[in-house]
Amino acid sequence: MKKAPGRKLSLAMVLCLSFTMMLSGCGGNNNNNAAAPTDPQAATEAPSTDNNQTSTNNAGGTATGSPLELAMKGEYKGTKVTMFGPFVDADQVKFESSIKEFEEKTGIDIQYEGSKEFEATINIRVDGGNAPDIADFPQPGLLASIAKTGKVVDLNGVLDQEKLKGNYNQSWLDMSTMDGKDGKIMAGIWNRSNVKSLVWYPKKQFDEAGYTVPQTWDELMALTEQIAKDGDPAWAIGIESGAATGWPATDWIENIMLRTTTPENYDKWVSGELPFTSPEVKNAVEIMSKIWLNKDYVYGGTKSIVTTAFGDAPKPMFENPPKAWFNLIGNFITSFFPETAKVDEDYDWFYLPPIDEQYGKPVLVAGDIYAMFNDRPEVRAVMEFFTTGESIKSWVQSGGVIAPMNDASLDWYQSESDRRMAKLVQDASTLRFDGSDLMPGKVGAGTFWKGMTDYVSGTATLDQALEQIQSGWNN
Repeated sequence: MKKAPGRKLSLAMVLCLSFTMMLSGCGGNNNNNAAAPTDPQAATEAPSTDNNQTSTNNAGGTATGSPLELAMKGEYKGTKVTMFGPFVDADQVKFESSIKEFEEKTGIDIQYEGSKEFEATINIRVDGGNAPDIADFPQPGLLASIAKTGKVVDLNGVLDQEKLKGNYNQSWLDMSTMDGKDGKIMAGIWNRSNVKSLVWYPKKQFDEAGYTVPQTWDELMALTEQIAKDGDPAWAIGIESGAATGWPATDWIENIMLRTTTPENYDKWVSGELPFTSPEVKNAVEIMSKIWLNKDYVYGGTKSIVTTAFGDAPKPMFENPPKAWFNLIGNFITSFFPETAKVDEDYDWFYLPPIDEQYGKPVLVAGDIYAMFNDRPEVRAVMEFFTTGESIKSWVQSGGVIAPMNDASLDWYQSESDRRMAKLVQDASTLRFDGSDLMPGKVGAGTFWKGMTDYVSGTATLDQALEQIQSGWNN
């Protein structure tokens, strides 16, 4: 989902709180993982462990099929599956609409609870033995910290791995593998994604001006210079976001890292093995600086970047004529575009071009990963359902979200822009999750934001900023 600065700020406090609670011996665990059968079929034949559940399994015979297939036959009619996540308001309505048909067909009641304080609550619930059956994590870094406690069900023994390999880009599966208590586990499955390697631009005026979408980084820089010579700054950039000021800068660095070094180095950087003071990271910031620190390239000049709200940054693109032309940010930004602006007509996006071609066409994403805490047949059925494009079809049709599954038809998308975006995700040579969301909160939602802000505002040199960011890891 889109970056939620409020959530990111709470992450560091959450981790600290969770750690304190574990030290004090507070907690229990209602996860049945330790006693769960390793054979998925055997699990589907096991009775529910919830006394409030009503099992409708046929007593006179043995049903066959995957948990989802059994659910569609009515095997789990009358059961309940609890789910906790960050979807509230309009997003909660869209989510509940997307599961309504499944509930009607199977008779399983998915009882969803949404909270704006999800990150601040989920650790407390898990540690207190009150974990939901399924939880939706918009920040996999938070899930990774919980997975290490052994309280997350390993989906390797729950879901058909061959089916998953056929329905997801391998990168999604790689990103769902995390450290468990006793080794690597599949900690969750991906259900909703946002794309962050997109450069938005005013399509109609862009075409009228005779500009051409750049296919390489050199072409992008040449076009940036051409637009400056034509009298306009090419880029609309803003990183102001209240207490979370600086997070849009992390998206730029993450995108450039994926284009200038190996995916393995990106992973090491995210995990803290490759320091911010390394040549690879410094090079990424220097490449970004060639745009950000050039007053002719940025609307309002470099100093305006820190004071411009990220949601307001694209506004100059929609003036007539445009006063700026490009805005690099995730697809959620369309919510901040003028209501009268029409996709594919007034605005469009192009893929942020490769820098070093040996690294292919990487795509930076964010999204929601669903983890399982209680192992019952009906919960397995719901988790299997969430690995299908059908589980998010109505949400895709409503716009603003991209399905990570390959069986999600491109025909479901209501605009050519969204269809191209979905195809970009499906065809990506490498997919990587938003790096700052994977880092510990003290770094990803702390020193990374502040260090980039200090650097852009001129209160710190590049070396000082990188050392400042790295101190989040060191401490």
